[in-house]
Amino acid sequence: MRTITLDILNEKALSLLKDLELLKVIRLRKDSVTSNVTDNDLISKYKGSMQKQPISDVDDQLNSIRNEWE
Repeated sequence: MRTITLDILNEKALSLLKDLELLKVIRLRKDSVTSNVTDNDLISKYKGSMQKQPISDVDDQLNSIRNEWE
């Protein structure tokens, strides 16, 4: 048995999958909670992870990182 994840693009596809389930060819499961990440969840997850800096400081840091590879 294998597990795959599908994105349903059309409601007709969902009805076809339900028909296959009735024929006992496949088994449908509900979405897991972790797979439904909203934009607000991502914003709250990463909020405050970067501090505001002047653009010149960011440029200096990028240049120093680039120079390390040379």
